[in-house]
Amino acid sequence: MKFTFKIQKYQTQAVDAIVKCFEGQQFADKVQYLRDKGIVSKNINESQGQFNLSVVGTEEEKLESSDFGYGNASIAITNKDLLDNIHKIQDQNFIVHSAKIEETAGRPSFDIEMETGTGKTYVYTKTMYELNKTYGWSKFIIVVPSVAIREGIYKSLEYTQEHFMQLYSKKIRFFIYNSKRLNMLDQYSSSADINVMIINIQAFNTSLKEGGRSKESRIIYTKRDEFASRRPIDVISANHPILILDEPQKMGGDKTQTALKQFDPLFTINYSATHKIQHNLIYRLDALDAYNQKLVKKIEVKGFKLENIAGTNTYIYADSIILSPSHAPVVKLEIEVKQNGGIKRLPVKLNTGDKLEEASKGLPEYKGIYIAEILPELNAVRFNVPVSNNSDNTMMYMGEMTGNVAEKDIRRVQIRETIRSHFEKEKSFYDQGLRIKVLSLFFIDEVAKYRAYDDDGNEVPGEYGKMFEEEYKSVLNDFIDIDPDSY
Repeated sequence: MKFTFKIQKYQTQAVDAIVKCFEGQQFADKVQYLRDKGIVSKNINESQGQFNLSVVGTEEEKLESSDFGYGNASIAITNKDLLDNIHKIQDQNFIVHSAKIEETAGRPSFDIEMETGTGKTYVYTKTMYELNKTYGWSKFIIVVPSVAIREGIYKSLEYTQEHFMQLYSKKIRFFIYNSKRLNMLDQYSSSADINVMIINIQAFNTSLKEGGRSKESRIIYTKRDEFASRRPIDVISANHPILILDEPQKMGGDKTQTALKQFDPLFTINYSATHKIQHNLIYRLDALDAYNQKLVKKIEVKGFKLENIAGTNTYIYADSIILSPSHAPVVKLEIEVKQNGGIKRLPVKLNTGDKLEEASKGLPEYKGIYIAEILPELNAVRFNVPVSNNSDNTMMYMGEMTGNVAEKDIRRVQIRETIRSHFEKEKSFYDQGLRIKVLSLFFIDEVAKYRAYDDDGNEVPGEYGKMFEEEYKSVLNDFIDIDPDSY
């Protein structure tokens, strides 16, 4: 699959905001330093009485053996000039001046505020290229709050590689930090190209004291025999990398801030739609800006309401009305049904006059409730519900819910309705002969609710992930057709 990318004005403005903060800084690339190669075993040529230092192997292996590393040149402009530059950018973007240069990890820190879905990853990838082009800086670290986000960024760098190659005639060397592949750090240090390490905070966010809880995260701070008796963090920090924090509001703890200092960064750039702690804000694209600039496309929202049926606290979800030319309308409800393994919430199809107690296999809370009328023209159903010694007619519209409803019930219905709407929209296009890709998005409170990882790092479905798989299969069955040419 090949992606094409359009250069957006607002993304260029976000990139320029960072680059212009350092106006006055001289270009300096390939800044060398003597690498710490640790305790290296040397082969002795006994016949000549000399060390054999010849290098044979791949280009990457030769890079590892080099005595020199290539780090970022220091910021040469004064703090006053830097703050003046920040104020100029803030004036251009209608942002209140910073009173001083705010810091993260003991170094200047800059905030880029961009609404979800407007391309933060693209922006900071382009920013790395521009900082390299303008000032020669080449060592970057992208810090993320979770493994899932880390994997997504790696894929994004893959997808955009050809696009940026066309723009800048060079490629980024990028990799995911892995404590079992520490040799990648030598390649990172020895290369004069643009190099990017992606790391999730769990890999370094730990107590720096001996006996810290996380064995995995302590590796980066300890001397390793397999790494020539060096500490990985020392090899990384020698490059004075530029830190890019993706979703920094999830990394604001004192422990994380202390750990970030160990990287000895040149400066830090924070990208988020919702910054918890303000630093030097130099660019803002909030939800209103995104809407006004037509960056957020049309969104169809399918909601539902919670209703109370008089006299009962029984769970009912009004799903849909099924129409057919051959028989009367049928209403599809979700109710609780007695099963061998207990009580489950299941879909049932009912006609006018059908009793919910029978559909539930005899659950007493549905006693006396029956379908009084199905009203397709109103997209509603009318129940006859017993109240004291009388009965009451109660209307429910499709998409409404009543009874004992927990938050997980609401989430399940939202997931189900999104899947159904997705299939309906896709089928509509298919039936018109249009082959248009339909995209349905779920905005959730945390990635772990959908995708989590066990103690061994294996991917496992989270709470929403399990719901999605179950509801996907259920809704899919409603759309399956024996005709091979049908949707």
